[in-house]
Amino acid sequence: MRLTLRVWRQKNANSPGAMATYDLDDISTDMSFLEMLDTLNEELTLRGEEPVAFDHDCREGICGACSLVINGDAHGPERTTACQLHMRSFRDGDTIDVEPWRASAFPVVKDLVVDRSAFDRIIQAGGYVSVPTGAAPEAHATPVPKPDADFAFEHAECIGCGACVAACPNGSAMLFTSAKINHLNVLPQGAPERETRVLDMVGQMDAEGFGGCTLTGECATACPKGIPLTSIAAMNKEWLRATRKARKARKAGR
Repeated sequence: MRLTLRVWRQKNANSPGAMATYDLDDISTDMSFLEMLDTLNEELTLRGEEPVAFDHDCREGICGACSLVINGDAHGPERTTACQLHMRSFRDGDTIDVEPWRASAFPVVKDLVVDRSAFDRIIQAGGYVSVPTGAAPEAHATPVPKPDADFAFEHAECIGCGACVAACPNGSAMLFTSAKINHLNVLPQGAPERETRVLDMVGQMDAEGFGGCTLTGECATACPKGIPLTSIAAMNKEWLRATRKARKARKAGR
């Protein structure tokens, strides 16, 4: 395949960025998108030019590191991660635009690399179980109803890639935050911190500067792991429940 790439180049967070055009020949349709970028970087290095910086890690679609907007779509034209997107999804002679996630809470570090530490701080605010549990318990010691287990597993599939934020016209992180809240709140191990978890994590999400959710649904459409839009409604229900409980507690303490 012969391709024309238009890639966002930005020296650092304080420098202006612009699209740079590169031509590539002999790209195999069996290559992954990241392998194609590796080929580009090899050519740039041989020419003495600065290679394109982009995030990657496992290249197996499970770590969420590969954050790219490809032709205007988070992760590209297929519902998968950029590392699992193959060049057979494109045609010979195509022009492909490659950009970083676009969100104020995800500032560009360099080229296609963005700072997603805002997600880490949301997790640190309550996305864990802090109750000491000791050694691993017997598998069936704490029965979990099948619907609750399925719900938890569905939301635990979130890999924190940030595609939901990049796809949202408002730059909202509601789908990510709801997935991390819901998969813990529905399980017995997460019950003791159920109220504080949702209040603290939503509060941190707002503090990070993510946009508000207007339920456009683009987040769920772009999610490579299929986190459903109903996850946001479930989180809102948890937040209202926790808010009412906290309000009652404050009144009782007066």
